[in-house]
This record gives sequence, C-alpha cells and structure tokens, in this order.
Amino acid sequence: MKVTLFATCLVDLFQSSAGKATVELLERLGCEVDFPESQVCCGQPAFNSGYVKEAKVAMKSMIDTFLNAEYVVSPSGSCITMFHEYPHVFQGDPVWEPKAKKLAEKSYELTQFIVDVLKIEDVGARFEGKVTYHTSCHMTRLLGVKKAPMILLSNVKGLEFTELPGKEQCCGFGGTFAVKMAQISEQMVDEKVQHVEETGAEYLIGADAACLMNIGGRIERLGKPIKVLHIAEVLNSR
Repeated sequence: MKVTLFATCLVDLFQSSAGKATVELLERLGCEVDFPESQVCCGQPAFNSGYVKEAKVAMKSMIDTFLNAEYVVSPSGSCITMFHEYPHVFQGDPVWEPKAKKLAEKSYELTQFIVDVLKIEDVGARFEGKVTYHTSCHMTRLLGVKKAPMILLSNVKGLEFTELPGKEQCCGFGGTFAVKMAQISEQMVDEKVQHVEETGAEYLIGADAACLMNIGGRIERLGKPIKVLHIAEVLNSR
C-alpha cells in the first residue's frame, strides 16, 4: 500500500521526531511511504483568521501536491481536518470542489489510518511508563477520531494508562487564538497542565503537534517533570 506523508508545518519545524516515527511505523506496518517536497501549509492559520482568499492559494497548492496520492496520512488530526474542510471552502467551484473532495476522501490522521484502513489494532509496540492522553478538539470534534488512539494505546505492552480529567476541554492553543487571546489561552493551558499533574502521569501523549507544542511549552516553563510525546513515538517504540 502506497502512503503519501503530509508532515505539517509544526512537525517539519519543531517535532521532526514525530515525523520520523510516523514514517518508520508505517513502513513497519507494510506501507511504502513517499514525501512530496512541494507540500506547504494547509492554509488553516490564515483561513481561521479570516484570510480566505489568501488561504485558498495554499490550499490549491496542497490539492495539486497530493493529486496522485493513493492515501494521504498525517500525524496531525487538526491539519487533516482542514483537508476535510476544503470541499466546503471550494463549494460551487467547478474546478476545485471535485479535486478538494477527492483529497478529503483519501486523507487520514495516522491512528485513524492504522485502525480503519490497515485494520491493525496492535502495532507490536512496547513502552514502559505511566501515561495520559490529550484529545485534541479538531481531531475529536470535527474529524470524529476518538476510538483509534485509545485502541492502539491499549495494546502497547508495558504502558500504564490513566484517563485525563477534563479531557474534552481545549488546551488553549487554537492556532491564532493563543496569540490574539494570550491571557485566556494561558489560563486554559494552565488548567490542562493541572489536570495532567492530577493523573500522576510521567508522559503526556497526543496526536496533534500544535496541542503538544502548547501544553509542552507550558509544562517546561512551569518546570514540571512531565515528558510530552507524540503518539507516533509511542507506537513506534519497541
């Protein structure tokens, strides 16, 4: 099975280990992975800030980049959610709406792809430690991926899982929200860190690089002894 990796900006710039783990994991599961170097931002930051015209430039570039891909897989539920929004953005456009629909139909978040497409629930991972999991807003509420990460984590040998209190609450990132509403965002992420501490977990796991960057940054600034890992890194651990 051929898989085209959509790395995303944050993974490319700040969390390359998550991208590497994603590729290694997919290859171990029998996939042939390629990476188009023409990929750029999905356009979500500009779109969410109201710059629709400008965002469409990036969106069209991404649609063309993944035009011939069999499957598009990303270690970011939020960015894949944006791909699924493309058909709405280009609704009524005779050229771009059909292309946008094709991209959305073949685009998957990593754990979603493993469980729903590859039909694998145990990737043979082993990870020693007590962990909790942050459910990101876009991935759960918009993309609808809730069970796949939990199924895969439940089959990781050596992993001790504790559910995160208030798991449905936003971490306060929200893309440009964290910049425009910094004080509110800070209070939200502080509450999230507090909930993580309550679990007694050594590791916070997530499937969205943006959320992990936000929560991890706050954990580091507060001097908390909690490590932050992308779920791909855990699933690729043996």
